[in-house]
Amino acid sequence: MHRHTATTLLTPGDRVRHPGEPDWGIGQVQSVVGARVTVNFEHAGKRLINIAVIDLETVADHGH
Repeated sequence: MHRHTATTLLTPGDRVRHPGEPDWGIGQVQSVVGARVTVNFEHAGKRLINIAVIDLETVADHGH
C-alpha cells in the first residue's frame, strides 16, 4: 500500500481506502481539487476528503 499526502497527486479512477473508516470499503477517486478529493466509497457513497488531514491509502487494482 502507498500513502498519499497533499503533495502527492491522486487522480480520478484511483482506488483508495480511508484508514480511519474501514467499514466504508474501497473507494474510487471521482475528482481532485488541490487537497480536496471526492471519493465514491462502496459502503459510504460519495465523501469529500481533505488529504492534507486524512492520509488515504491507495489500493492496487487486481481486476476486482
